[in-house]
Amino acid sequence: MQQPGFWDDQNSARQKTEERSALAEELDFFKNIESELKNLQDFSVEYKDQQESSEKDYAQEEFKKLRARFEEMRVRAMLSGKYDGHGAILSIHAGAGGSDAQDWTEILLRMYLRYAEKNKFKVDTLEISRGTEAGVKSVMLEILGMNAYGLLKSEAGVHRLVRLSPFNPAHTRETSFALVEVLPIIHHDEFQINMNDVQIEANTSGGHGGQSVNTTYSAIRLLHVPTGTRVSIQNERSQAQNKEKAFEVLHARLFALEQQKRAEERKELRGEFHSPEWGNQVRSYVLHPYKLVKDHRTGYESSDPDSILNGELQPFVENYLESKI
Repeated sequence: MQQPGFWDDQNSARQKTEERSALAEELDFFKNIESELKNLQDFSVEYKDQQESSEKDYAQEEFKKLRARFEEMRVRAMLSGKYDGHGAILSIHAGAGGSDAQDWTEILLRMYLRYAEKNKFKVDTLEISRGTEAGVKSVMLEILGMNAYGLLKSEAGVHRLVRLSPFNPAHTRETSFALVEVLPIIHHDEFQINMNDVQIEANTSGGHGGQSVNTTYSAIRLLHVPTGTRVSIQNERSQAQNKEKAFEVLHARLFALEQQKRAEERKELRGEFHSPEWGNQVRSYVLHPYKLVKDHRTGYESSDPDSILNGELQPFVENYLESKI
């Protein structure tokens, strides 16, 4: 960071600054945790023969705080993958189930937005397609923050919902599916694209932003000719912003394809990419006739789907990471 010209490349400088801050935070933790535990141990020895509950309560409370901090760092220690520290591109696609599936996709969207908020991640909606009657057909999010990809990679796969349908008069029990795709944001110096292989098309945007957004050629569509990979972004006001985001997504998708060719890193990067249908789910959410959320890869269960759908995903994330150690 002290080198001349460090700030000439704003994106690279921001990435390095965020990396430095995260490393400094971890270093401070390990510097402080040992001395704080030693102080607590000395305090406990000094007051172990006293009957006053205030000292005991204080020691127990301090221990709980230290243990919580240690657990947080333990999870970070499990994020040892090469790209775990990167931001993530998370996409959700409605599967079989019609309006129920589209509503389920919107419920998952809200769940991930709340999880991101709890982790102080920055979220930008790159693309969203609303359902004709309800919910969301598909949505793509950019999620920025330290270890965003490492924490969210456990969500890749098909998510299954069982509930009483709010979309038919009989309110029968229905099963809906949604596919979640999670990719790491790849820096340009980590993976290069041959620009001669990319076709760029600008169109009038149909997204949000008021009347002016429809009068300019702000929507960007990219086609990577050798692989047939397509990216379309129109949620930003300016063509330059959309182009930058589109190439970010294209980098991530092409990088994932390259990794699939090389080795069995497919599960690490995208999860098993199955069609969003019965039998291929990584996690089931049952709201009727009983309440249960079960991860089929780790066996971890919760009988409190309301809190899970409100963004309390950390137990599922931690169990997935532990299963990979």
